[in-house]
Amino acid sequence: MILLPLLLIASVADQKASDKLPPANPLPPPTSEEGQVMAPVNAMFDGLARRDASIILAAMRPDATAVVAAEKADGTRSVRRLTATEFASGVKPGPERFEERLSDPAIEIDGDIAMVWGPYAFLIDGKVHHCGVDHFDLVRENGAWKVANVTWSSRTTGCPAQ
Repeated sequence: MILLPLLLIASVADQKASDKLPPANPLPPPTSEEGQVMAPVNAMFDGLARRDASIILAAMRPDATAVVAAEKADGTRSVRRLTATEFASGVKPGPERFEERLSDPAIEIDGDIAMVWGPYAFLIDGKVHHCGVDHFDLVRENGAWKVANVTWSSRTTGCPAQ
């Protein structure tokens, strides 16, 4: 009988520690249509984590674009549009560990177009650096999904674990 309360306390402690970041949701199986749509999105996150621009570019169409709508802590806002090459060139090798976590993505597919939308948190060395919402536009060409555009909002306030 004494073990049960201890297990409950441990379970609550574990839960509180995991509440610091958005909950991890199971990704669709890679063989499902949704899983196939997520493959280039996940490849971009992998390229970011590996700090390898070539992995990011391989997941995008050559004419793809990236748009960031940023909000600074002082409330000023900006919108920047980049080519895929300009976007990927911002990812360079370095000592910090990058990780982007997309939580609870909405995936919509119609024929050869798809959209992935969801809140994210961007971590540097395990700490939330900024957060927002990611929006990926994808197209299927020759049986393969590629990112045509990625748009994201970016803010440093109101993020998980802050």
